[in-house]
Parts: sequence; C-alpha cells; structure tokens
Amino acid sequence: MKQKRKIFEQHLYHEIEDEEKKEEYLDNSLPLIGLIVMYFNGLEKSLDSRICEIFTDRSDSTGLIVLHRMSYATKIDLFKRFSEDFHFGCDVKIEGYQKLITNLRESGRLRNLVVHADWENTDDDGYTYVNLKISSNGMEQEYIQFAENSLKEIIDLIITTRFELQEYWDKRNNALYK
Repeated sequence: MKQKRKIFEQHLYHEIEDEEKKEEYLDNSLPLIGLIVMYFNGLEKSLDSRICEIFTDRSDSTGLIVLHRMSYATKIDLFKRFSEDFHFGCDVKIEGYQKLITNLRESGRLRNLVVHADWENTDDDGYTYVNLKISSNGMEQEYIQFAENSLKEIIDLIITTRFELQEYWDKRNNALYK
C-alpha cells in the first residue's frame, strides 16, 4: 500500500477532482472491504475460542467472562503470555509461533486502517484519508492507497493467519498430549 502525506493548512480538506472515478473505485472496493470485516471477525472469534480453551475445555464461560469487552490487541497479548508460559513449562518450541503472533497483530493493524479510513474522502488515484499526524514538524494529513490488490492481500493475510492459528493450536495440543 502506497502512502502519501499532505501538509495541513487552515481546514481539513481533500482534493477530489473526478467524482465518477472515485465512485467507480469505491464500487469495486466495497465488496473487498466487507470481506476484510467478515474474515477478520472470524479470526478474532477463533482467537477467542483458543483463549477460552486455555482456561478450560469444559466450558467457554470462564474465558468469555475474561474476554468480555477486551480489545483485539489485548487478546493477542493474553494469548501470547499464555502460550509463552506453556512453551516454558513444557519446554517446547512450536515452529511458526512468532510468525503467528506477528500476523495476528498485522491483521488487526490493517483491519483497523481499512475500517477506520474516511472512504468518502478518496481521491482520483485511490488515496484514502486515514489520519492526521501531529508532530513537532506540524500537522500532516495521511493518505493510504488501498488498491484492489492491496485489499485482496489483506484478505489473504487474515485467512492465512486463521489457518496458522489452527496449525499452532494442533501442534500445541500434540505437544501437550505426548
């Protein structure tokens, strides 16, 4: 995904010259944005399920009480702490674990960019306003170009991460019940 920044001037303003081109881009992107939301929700529910199972395999109740209103990033941290305690306690290293944690985080970061982007302010080149950066250098408007291929790559990452989570869980259970 390409990124660009524009110096903030007096008003938050976005240069959109060709409304038809913008609408065509959005029409093509909207189904992909929906798939990102849908697949990410599935990934998060899979993570919830694994955390619940760490507490007890008899019922999800205890885990759900702990997870209630917990952010996705906090769930990853909790899962990571439990997993690393398991690895230490059982003296095992599970291949792919670090990549899984990285991909869980990146899936959340990219999902947030997509979901919180200001899609109505997408320019002719597909750059969408995502944030205002404030630093000692002043204020800058930040834009990301969510090309169709980029959105498809986000979908692929989320799906792959969900499979990696299941693979990790299978390896973890194999190590546990050896």
